[in-house]
Amino acid sequence: METDILIIGGGVIGCAVARELSAYQARITLLERGPDVASGASKANSGIVHAGFDAKPGSAKVRFNVEGNRMYESYCREIDAPYVRSGALVLAFDAEQREHVEKLYHQGLENGVEELAILEREQVLALEPNVNPDVVCALLAPTSGLTSPYELTCALADHAAVNGVQFLMDTEVTDLIANNSGFRAVTNRGEYTAKIVVNCAGVKSAELHNRLSSVQFEITPRKGEYYLIDHEIKPVFSHTMFQTPTKMGKGVLVSPTAHNTLLLGPSAQDADDPFDVATTAEALRAVREKAAYTWPGVSLRNVITTFAGMRAHERGDDFIVGATQGVPGVYEAVGIESPGLTAAPAIAVALCGQIASENKLSRKASWVPAPKRPKAFSAMTAQEKELACIENSENGVVVCRCEQVTEAEVRSAIRRPVGARTIDAVKRRTRAGMGRCQGGFCSPRVLEILYEELGAPPTDITKDGGEGRILAGTLAEFAHKEDA
Repeated sequence: METDILIIGGGVIGCAVARELSAYQARITLLERGPDVASGASKANSGIVHAGFDAKPGSAKVRFNVEGNRMYESYCREIDAPYVRSGALVLAFDAEQREHVEKLYHQGLENGVEELAILEREQVLALEPNVNPDVVCALLAPTSGLTSPYELTCALADHAAVNGVQFLMDTEVTDLIANNSGFRAVTNRGEYTAKIVVNCAGVKSAELHNRLSSVQFEITPRKGEYYLIDHEIKPVFSHTMFQTPTKMGKGVLVSPTAHNTLLLGPSAQDADDPFDVATTAEALRAVREKAAYTWPGVSLRNVITTFAGMRAHERGDDFIVGATQGVPGVYEAVGIESPGLTAAPAIAVALCGQIASENKLSRKASWVPAPKRPKAFSAMTAQEKELACIENSENGVVVCRCEQVTEAEVRSAIRRPVGARTIDAVKRRTRAGMGRCQGGFCSPRVLEILYEELGAPPTDITKDGGEGRILAGTLAEFAHKEDA
């Protein structure tokens, strides 16, 4: 298959780049190795829009973090994605940590972060009465916020798709080769040629870069594990509560989410397998113990799930964004770990501006606005719900009781421009299966709606791609085997 621009990777960076480039006159194709966009780090992170006080002054991380943070509220409004300006606190529990927090304050000012303040113990307790009373002081960052990383990524993909970008899932790039006319990407589903390649491949980005460039990069996959506490329990903190950071990252946090659940984590362990996101008792135990330092009353009684995500830590400890050195026509976003979610809008604007300028791309006469989605049924008033049911009787059928997701919402998720094709893809778009029973009640009905909408045999529907099938076969097939 031939295209003008080939984007590798369907995480938040790849989809933000696709959305930005879709404003230009070009054939654009995005390849994603997983069954859906947001299949990697973009579905399993803290969802925090970082203020930018902890990135090294002068680094690419701090530039894109601070620029991205300033863009976020209007950006999410434009593409119809969740955003909450919650603020954050970085806690100090002794004199040494106070010194570090004060350093972060001055570093934040140098980085251009606005509204920072140092709060003393009584001020911290007045804001967050459930915090460890041994707190000495804290850095307040009011510009920190929250989003839903997977919903954001899906919204970006939809906006790109309605403007002509082609999305191909389950397509893993195994080799990238330069030729006279551009580049050839070898995948598990055939070959693709393009004049321009944009490498947004996350934990595999350095590997693809190294196939083309003599300047070698090195990614270390770094796993972070989390607990998620049910929103039936009112979040005990309104701010994201950070501990004093270490060289391994921002430490274990206790944070509300954009959907009023509570998150504990992450751990930080370097890993050999970039796709091993299994949780471990050891790491989760460490998360709980460290979270208790912030929240002495921490309880796991209402934990509804644990999960892990993999961060792409580059050896140089900075984002690498721009043209690939010595390889004209290739552009990249390599080593995009935290605060990559925050930085995504700014990275996309900078990278696409460079691509458009250097390749003389022309803007389209018109750019279709991002699709607007109906208000979530769970967020409607009683009167709004009544009207929704009158307009569409499928709104009167609740598929997911925990999150109050209707049949109409499930079908709509499948019909979106980049629609759901798996049970987890429906979950990421509607929250069906995100609640207390974790899909125990709604998964069979979601599966049934998927095969009704997609026309695929129910035995082909998976939880999240690969061989994760829910059904092993039909009763007739099993009866035939018994007879044989």
